Amino acid sequence: MSLPDASVNKNLEGRGVRASIQRFGGFLAGMIMPNIGAFIAWGLITAFFIPAGWFPNSELAKLGDPMLTYLLPLLIAYTGGTTVNGRRGGVIGAIAVMGVVVGADIPMLLGAMIMGPLAAWLLKQWDKLLEGHIKAGFEMLVDTFSIGILGMLLALLGHIGIGPIVSVLMGWLASGVAFLISHSLLPLASIFVEPAKVLFLNNAINHGILTPLGIEQSKAAGKSILFMVESNPGPGFGLLLAYLVFGARKIKESVPGALIIHLFGGIHEIFFPYVLMKPKVILATIAGAMSGLLVATWTGAGLVAPPAPGSIIAWFAMCPRNGYVPMILDFLTATVVSFVIAALLIRPDRKKDEAADLGSVGTAAVPAGGAAPVASASGILDGSLITKVIVACDAGMGSSVMVASSMKKKLAPYGVEVGHTPVNDIPPDTTLVLTQDGLVDRVQKMVPNAQVVAFTNYMGDPAFDRVEEAVKAAHGDSAASAPAAAPTPAPAARKASFGGGVLTAEGIRLGLSAVDKEDAVRQSGQVLVDLGAATPEYIEGMLAREDQISTYMGEGVAIPHGVNEAREHIRRAALGFLQFPDGVDWDGNTCYVAIPIASTSDEHLEIMASLARVLADSTTAEQLRTATTPEQVLDLLAPEQD
Repeated sequence: MSLPDASVNKNLEGRGVRASIQRFGGFLAGMIMPNIGAFIAWGLITAFFIPAGWFPNSELAKLGDPMLTYLLPLLIAYTGGTTVNGRRGGVIGAIAVMGVVVGADIPMLLGAMIMGPLAAWLLKQWDKLLEGHIKAGFEMLVDTFSIGILGMLLALLGHIGIGPIVSVLMGWLASGVAFLISHSLLPLASIFVEPAKVLFLNNAINHGILTPLGIEQSKAAGKSILFMVESNPGPGFGLLLAYLVFGARKIKESVPGALIIHLFGGIHEIFFPYVLMKPKVILATIAGAMSGLLVATWTGAGLVAPPAPGSIIAWFAMCPRNGYVPMILDFLTATVVSFVIAALLIRPDRKKDEAADLGSVGTAAVPAGGAAPVASASGILDGSLITKVIVACDAGMGSSVMVASSMKKKLAPYGVEVGHTPVNDIPPDTTLVLTQDGLVDRVQKMVPNAQVVAFTNYMGDPAFDRVEEAVKAAHGDSAASAPAAAPTPAPAARKASFGGGVLTAEGIRLGLSAVDKEDAVRQSGQVLVDLGAATPEYIEGMLAREDQISTYMGEGVAIPHGVNEAREHIRRAALGFLQFPDGVDWDGNTCYVAIPIASTSDEHLEIMASLARVLADSTTAEQLRTATTPEQVLDLLAPEQD
């Protein structure tokens, strides 16, 4: 029995170490990420107005140095101090960092990361010592003088002691980086960076280590290759392309969306589950990143400021005027090498993966039954306790924003508040946390009384549906909460309508054709007019919606509806169902089914959610596309209402 116990202890110890590293990395990233906009502003000013920039202007270029020397360190120190001790901590952090900044020959970003939190922590300890010993009426006086006196002492300490130490340390690191670059050894960093990324240490590495060093290099040379080490979208893009071409059929279904989010949205976390599902493919991203950096080293590539998020758009925005060719070569090399090696690793497993029915990426780490692991005090997901949901990731940006946006739409009808934050900033009144499974340990320590649901895939993970169903059940809005004695509708009644009369046989039109999207939208709107659900003016509102944003939803389905201003032309809630067997070009996609909506409130949301579940089944979706009678359409949809 001793061996299993030792193994368990070792595993727990390993998880604890990883959680501690992630916690520290998240804290470092938490000082940088909220201020990324300031970094981008500085980077754009540099890219545009320095002598080698797009629009050289010596007067406007003067903005660059003060922003780098004073603004960015002050923002970092204030943010770090606020994290430790609220606004008071932020103020004293900003005071203290001035001692490090003034007189330094290099941008003191690392010094700000030290002084801001340190000053706030010392003030917090001082406040604790004075607590209960201040006479009534003197609190404000003591509080302000505490910040003033302690801030002065810390500014002096920073200028005399900490500043010089940080300068020496940064000099050593800069020399080490220069050695790696001059000897073409920088690509070896990918051996450590890429595996650390999939453990969600990407923000800590990029913004805690590489960004400060890169900014110093950029100030001296006008650009830095260090901004390209972790942020390169090429390795992940190549991996996802390999899954798209050679992956199992079920896995492929989630890849197109992931490709777009990764490349253009810059949310690299989207490809991490694909690595964790098949760990050997980490070799592909390592090789891709190394190859890209090797090309970047040879061609003198670099960016003027940190690209955040790591999107190809941000790469172009932060690229110096004469650096586009090296930058593009870096990205393409990383993509191609990652794709080739990933293909060699994925293709031989394709038949085995399909035979094992891996399902989607999100189910790989989910227990039998499709339920995501729940780490709560009771072990049971209680929907009645869910009032505030927080989607937590390492830095609280990018991936968590995407999931929170989706969950907000799902849970808004039930009055559940949904937000997103870094793991370290989860509000204490949170009742449920959705987080990536590698961050569960940290989340539990932050909010031990909250329910925690882990997910592995940022798109379509079963965990999201599970939370939604739990909330529905608690609000009496699911099949599980319906009275057991409720009679089953007769087949004829089930075929008469769908969604309590919102969609009826009269609203179903089959075997149609349309010359283009506008024609299809007009036909869709006319169905609503014929049903008496809207006036003809509503059709123009539907066309206006398409001008704003396409209503194509995927899987050959579009849901045309009017802009908000057109709601005054709606008379009652209704859905239509139009089938175009030959397909209609819908903004570059082929639409076979259009479901027009007329609604002045949210009564159609449950119906659309049900339709989405039906259409997600490729067999049922195909049957709907080829149905020959309205009754057949309603019969295919009706089981969702049982």
